[in-house]
Formats: sequence, structure tokens, C-alpha cells
Amino acid sequence: MPIMTFSLRSAEDALSIVLLGAMALLPIMEIFGRVAAGQGIPGATDYVQHMTLWVGFLGAALAARENRHLMLSFAASFFQGKLRLLAGVLASTVGAAVSFLLAWASAEMVWAERAGSSQLVGGIPVWVAQLVLPAGFALTGLRLLLRAPGDWRGVGTAAIMTLAVGFLGLWPEATRAILLWPVLMMLLLGMALGAPLFSVLGGVALLFFFVADVPIAAIPVEIYRLTSSPILPTVPLFTLAGSILSHGGASVRLVALFRALFGWMPGGTAVVTVGVCTFFTAFTGASGVTILALGGLLLPVLIRESYGERFSIGILTASSSLGVLFPPSLAIILYGVVSHTAIDRLFVAGLLPGLLLAAVAALYGIRTGLTQGVIRSPFSWPEAVSALWVAKWELFVPVLILGSMFSGVATLVEAAALAALYAFLIESYIYKDMRPLREMPQVMGDCAVMVGGILIILSAAMGITNYLVDAEVPARMARWVQASIHSQWLFLLALNGFLIVVGCLMDIFSAIVVVVPLIMPLGEAFRLDPVHLGIIFLANMQLGYLTPPVGMNLFLASYRFEKPMAQVFRAAMPFFLVLLIGVLLVTYLPFMTTGVLELLGMARTV
Repeated sequence: MPIMTFSLRSAEDALSIVLLGAMALLPIMEIFGRVAAGQGIPGATDYVQHMTLWVGFLGAALAARENRHLMLSFAASFFQGKLRLLAGVLASTVGAAVSFLLAWASAEMVWAERAGSSQLVGGIPVWVAQLVLPAGFALTGLRLLLRAPGDWRGVGTAAIMTLAVGFLGLWPEATRAILLWPVLMMLLLGMALGAPLFSVLGGVALLFFFVADVPIAAIPVEIYRLTSSPILPTVPLFTLAGSILSHGGASVRLVALFRALFGWMPGGTAVVTVGVCTFFTAFTGASGVTILALGGLLLPVLIRESYGERFSIGILTASSSLGVLFPPSLAIILYGVVSHTAIDRLFVAGLLPGLLLAAVAALYGIRTGLTQGVIRSPFSWPEAVSALWVAKWELFVPVLILGSMFSGVATLVEAAALAALYAFLIESYIYKDMRPLREMPQVMGDCAVMVGGILIILSAAMGITNYLVDAEVPARMARWVQASIHSQWLFLLALNGFLIVVGCLMDIFSAIVVVVPLIMPLGEAFRLDPVHLGIIFLANMQLGYLTPPVGMNLFLASYRFEKPMAQVFRAAMPFFLVLLIGVLLVTYLPFMTTGVLELLGMARTV
């Protein structure tokens, strides 16, 4: 058994690394092919898209193996002894049961696809590429089941309960409606007790389709449609670039640069914290990486310079969500994929609002520096120039991405691959902070886990979205809102309130998939530019990182700083309030988004 486990573990790790490497190299070969021979590699785009599917679902299985799926488990902390064991068994049951049902639905989709003749370039049948869906869900479910607490008795109890859930499929069609609320409550309870978030979203989708007597194979069909999007490969590629930067010494060099530039100001270290965290979140794609990578580095510096512990924890927690509006933010890319909005326009439109929100947080830090009389360091031109020279290679990353895109040299996917290759080269061979052969496999493995955790949430949320669209919920909502609200200003205020509530209850990635199709018709009805609507949505979702019960920055900061989540929330509350003011300014000053687009000749054409 240990040999089998080791073999499976090694095979998973090796395959995820090979796929990520191929995903990064193929787009770069496309660029060189166009430059050298006037054409790219036949079928490369399709292969990169399908490799995204494989990396996503292999990564989901890896995340289950490492127990790194996004989960809440705030209610389980209130239980002790046997009650805590029971809570863990229930959470494992929800995760395993939903995963196995999605595996079954995916197998049905693959079986149906076998009857077709669709092939990738090279003659590989599409159904072979789709096999990772049932395999990934099944392996994820098995691992969640085996994680049930209480040795073999806990696992056995969870297995029996999972099997019982499967028998619900035999429930008579005429009376399925009575299952809706009991099963929904069970899923919400499972979420509170620690079931992975993807399993709750997927369970809700399965429940809706089951009650409506719609084949559940419709869910993996929608998943496949999402993951075969031509833009989605940017998610693993930009995540890989950010993972390499965070693994190297980029954080130390950027902190040194920002301190040299802003340390002389009142509240200078607070400004440094905002700037570095914003940069890191934009490139790593995850505020959690920022908190974990920079929290230990910056918290002692802030406290040593006479900032209070509460303020220091608050600014680190809040600043780690501020990169959402800056390229190459994964949230912007996913919003563009789901809403069919041009991602280059979203990148440009988010710059001024992003700078405003960062400035608001920095100004609060300056105010604190003035009132608390914190230590300041004198400005030194030689120190600033030296720090700028040392960090120049990492500062060139956004220039490389945006320059290659807007010059027409590279598509968005190719720019992401260039960023990953560039990060690898500078961290390994210029700064020499990373040993490629020894450390790169670990970085790529961690990247696959992160990507799997994100994409499986998106995949599960797509099922809910598909049901809502089929039920014409967006159109009905648009008619109801138009009949109830006649002022665009009042609608925008209501939209902000609604999105803040969404941020309290959903993570940003599932909110993009579930909520964006609902608000798009509303924005169109009230004549909002779709790009401005996107920036409003994303700005509000930044606040969601700081709002309980689902605010992930609160959980991660609580873990990183070893403080109760309630204490972290109180520390972040002042920043939540000042950022809320910034979000309202972004909402009611559309020239910050559309004005910039018009200035650059990128305004929407009718």
C-alpha cells in the first residue's frame, strides 16, 4: 500500500509539472513560429486549453491530497469531543458525496461524447481529453472520504452516509420538490462544518437539476465549456509567474524599494505595506499568498516602528486584497471570460480605480503615522537609486505583459506564458534566489494545487449559473428591478449593497461565475458600460475579502498572525470603511473607467 500511494503521488506530481511546463512553452513557441515562419503551431491553442482542464482537475485532486481546498469550518470550532468528530464526518460526507455524483455525471458526458467524432489536431478524440473530469472528481471524492476523522469508524460512517446520498437518485420524480429545503440545509451545514466550498456549490447545482428533472450531465458539459475557453489558460500561467516571484526574493527587494522611496513620509511604512501587498496580489492572483509571504516580513517592521499591533494586522489584512483591479489580476481575467467583456479594456479601466483604493488605504496609514508619531527614516537618493536598480527586473514584469499585449506581439495567453518564463529566468539565473532543478518542481506543484482549488470552484459554480440562466432568473430580475427602481443612482446604490452581501457569503471566484450573469442584464437595462459594471463588481468583491463569514483574508490573517478571527476583523474594520468610501467614488465617477478608455481610443463601439 505505501508503494502504491507513493507511485500515485509521484505520477500526479510529475504529470502536473509536465503539463504546466508544456502550457508555458507552447504559447512561446507560437510567438517564435509567427515571427520566424509566419505561422504558429497547428492545434496549439486547443492543446493549451485542454491542458488547462487537466491541470485544473489534477490540481483539485492534489488539493484534496494536501487538504488545501477552500473551506470555512467556522462552526466546527465550537464543538469538542464526539461532536467535533461528528462534524468532521458530516463535512467529509458532503464533500465526498458531491464529488462522486459529479464524477458520475462527468462519466455520462464522456460516454455520450464517445458517440461523436470530435478530435483534436493529431487525431486524439475529445472524449479522451475529457476523461480527467470523472477521474479528477472521483479521486478528489475518495480523498475527502478518507479524511473523515475518527480512524476507520469515521471513514466507514462517512462511506455509509455517502452511499445513502447516492440512493436519493432513486427518489420518485413527482415528489422530489420536498427534498429541496432539507438537502439545501444539509449542504449549508456541511459548509459551516468544513466541507470544501466547491462541494457545496456543486451540491446546490446537482440539487436544482435533480428537482427540475434535468440530466445532471448538463453540469460537466458546462464545466467543459468553461475550461475550454481560449482565455482561461492565463489563470494557471499567471499563477505560475506569481508563484515563482513569491518563492524567490521578490518580496524582500520590493519592500526595500518601497521603503527607500516612501519611508521618509509620515506613515511611510504603512504606505510601503499597501504598495508591496498590492503589487504581490496582482501578480500572484491570490491574497492568501500575499498574507502568508509578506505577513511575517512586514508585521515585525510595522510594530518595531511604533505602529500598534491592531493597526499593523489590519493594514496587512486589508492591503492584501487591493491588487484585484490591477493587471494581470486573475479576477479581471475570469470576469472577462464569464461576462464576455474585453479583458484588455478591463485591465486599462481598472488602473485608476485601483490606484484610488490603494491611495485611500495609504492615506489612512499616513494619518495613523501622524497621530501615533511613528519612526521615519530620512530619504536618501543613493539608497533609492540602488534599491530601484536591484529591483528593476521584477518591476519590468508589468511592462513586459502590457507591452507584449498592446503592441500586438502576443495574445493574452502568450503574454502570460512570457511572464512565467521571464519570472523563472530572473529568479533562477539573474537573482539566483531559486535552484531550478531542486525548487522549481515544488513551485509548480504548489501552483497546480492553487489552480485546482480555483478552477474546481469555478466549475461547480457554473452548474448553478447554468440552472439560473435556463430558469430565466436574470431576465426576471431585470424586469423586477426596472419596475421597482427608476433612477440609475439609486440602482447603483442598491447594486453596491447587494454586492457587499454577496461578498459576505461567497468567495470572489464563485461570485464571478454565479452573480455576474445575473447583474449583466441589469447593467444593460440601466445603460451602464459593461466595463464600468465590471470594475464596480470587482471593487466590491475586494471588500468581500474583509467581510465575515466568508472573507478569506480574515481566515488567512487569523492563521498567519495566530489571532482570533473576530480580533482580525476588528483590526480590518477601519480599512473596510475607508475602502467602502473609495468603492462608492468608483461607482459614481464612471469617468475613472470609461474616461480613460475614451482617452486611449478603447471606448465601446455600438
